[in-house]
Amino acid sequence: MKCPNKSMNMEGCNCTYTGCDKAGLCCECVRYHRKKGQIPACFFPAEAEKTFNRSIDYFVELHQPARHS
Repeated sequence: MKCPNKSMNMEGCNCTYTGCDKAGLCCECVRYHRKKGQIPACFFPAEAEKTFNRSIDYFVELHQPARHS
């Protein structure tokens, strides 16, 4: 797919999956991950993105405030 915004999108794309054919194609990336019940890499902090865990549960876990016992 040709995208006139691909080079601009790549500036904010932190996906480290080298085999990804959707890098820089945000609409394709969102569609793909939504269909799988996941969230795209760009919503995750860099260290968390490297796990390739795109689950909604993992995203929520990362954004929960620290709980003190």
